[in-house]
Amino acid sequence: MIPKKTAQDWIDARQVQWSDWTSTIFGYGETAWREYRSAAFYIDLLRAEGFEVEAGSGGMPTAFCAVWENGSGPTIGGYAEYDAVPGNCQAADIVERPRENLSPHAGGHTDPHSALGIGSLIGFLAAKRAMQEHGIKGRLKFFGEPAEKVRGSKPIHAAAGYYDDLDAAISFHPFYMLPYCNTVRWDTHCGAAYAPIYTFECPDPAGWLADGSSGGPIPEYHSVARVPGANDAVMQMYMSAKTLKEHVLSSGMNWSMNETILTMGQATADNLPARLAQIQYMARVPTIAMGERVLRALDHFADSAARLAHCRWKRDWVAKSRPGLANHALAMLTYANLAAAGPPSWGAAAIAIAHDLQRAIGHPVTPRPFLADIEQLTLPEAAEARVRAILPPNQTHFTSDDYTEFCWHAPTVRLYIGRPALAVAPGQRPPPDWVMNALGGIPATIDPMTRTAGRTIAGTILDLATEPAYLAAAKTEFVARTGGGVGGKHWLAPLCDYPPPIHFKWPEYVTTARGVDDWVIPGAAQ
Repeated sequence: MIPKKTAQDWIDARQVQWSDWTSTIFGYGETAWREYRSAAFYIDLLRAEGFEVEAGSGGMPTAFCAVWENGSGPTIGGYAEYDAVPGNCQAADIVERPRENLSPHAGGHTDPHSALGIGSLIGFLAAKRAMQEHGIKGRLKFFGEPAEKVRGSKPIHAAAGYYDDLDAAISFHPFYMLPYCNTVRWDTHCGAAYAPIYTFECPDPAGWLADGSSGGPIPEYHSVARVPGANDAVMQMYMSAKTLKEHVLSSGMNWSMNETILTMGQATADNLPARLAQIQYMARVPTIAMGERVLRALDHFADSAARLAHCRWKRDWVAKSRPGLANHALAMLTYANLAAAGPPSWGAAAIAIAHDLQRAIGHPVTPRPFLADIEQLTLPEAAEARVRAILPPNQTHFTSDDYTEFCWHAPTVRLYIGRPALAVAPGQRPPPDWVMNALGGIPATIDPMTRTAGRTIAGTILDLATEPAYLAAAKTEFVARTGGGVGGKHWLAPLCDYPPPIHFKWPEYVTTARGVDDWVIPGAAQ
């Protein structure tokens, strides 16, 4: 217990510092593939803490791989995520407003990844401190994983071999749905995800007419009948895929699919056809086979839409991620450390903020304004039973996240810690989204979760490094579940066979003559 006490003391002594780190990442609010300042912040911090850091790992400019060693011992992996979501630019405040000088449509942290990353980081840094002080051998490998919201970096890191030398991996996420609160996943892990981008181009508008002639008095292009073009192709694709979504992929427990139009138009006059348009899909499915079925349908819709609108089309990948794999041994060990750390608790300062928010949204002020579940432990088996009660017996996976990529390279645990959320009385309307986003950025309300995550992760790392039996049990189970370990008969190889999709028009912040502005999404003054 002495090394764990050292780690816990480190976390407690550095609270002001890591709380500021969390606020810094929350304030950046950078979206997928464009987390330049966030990644640089982590890289500088880890190098200052003695890690060797590869910036731009896997060919991704905002990814990193950081390694620290203290002699020969097990390699334990973990990671930070730090991408935000467009359209959620909420300030860390008790009123609804965007962060300074930004539009409400800019990026903001919803899960929040700002505290996810720092919670994981302080767990690894605290374990490092204890390993140094007590002469514990081992190797810590900490990744920067950008673009999680589009399931971006982990399939790429996995395919490039970055996870191959791990002995175990710890995945942490703030609670986002009951019963996954202050617990670990048991059998039913997250499913697969397929995310393609379809690009439609209209390279030969005049060729739409058989003879290439307008029949008009002058042979000028503007007299030619207007070809449907790329906008029409995207809209046909959008409407066709809606039938797939409605009849097969209806949002729920088995399937879901979302889409976003990345690029439309590129025309500057109303008698010119749109030459380029793009649409992205994200299908969250329990199995790879289901993902392949969805892909075949989407390809068919794309080909039909392109033919109709006189375009050519191509498909690029944003993500192909595998479903998760359970590991009871590592889950039990992590839950034991969570129980020892205790669930997060929200004191007087946090309650006062919650009361202000209740008043702001017209809810009655209550003595205990927070959801009771966020301050209680949930046994893994109990959470599993509640999930299985709502799923078909043949459905093996539920919800979606790309931590699942780690699961096929080393024993992996999925840890959930309660994040601040207001309680809702029967018959009462739930708080608007901005309230939970704000609670994720206010230090008094988010720090209790971050602290508990750090303590739990540090304790788990130290157990794996000092008690060989724990790691041996997790590895034995991993070999059994994969049918022989990596490459075994039940093992799933990485699906990633594509380059990092970093060249698309992802939203980002740019510096202009007007100051910092949002690109693609509207600016503050618009």
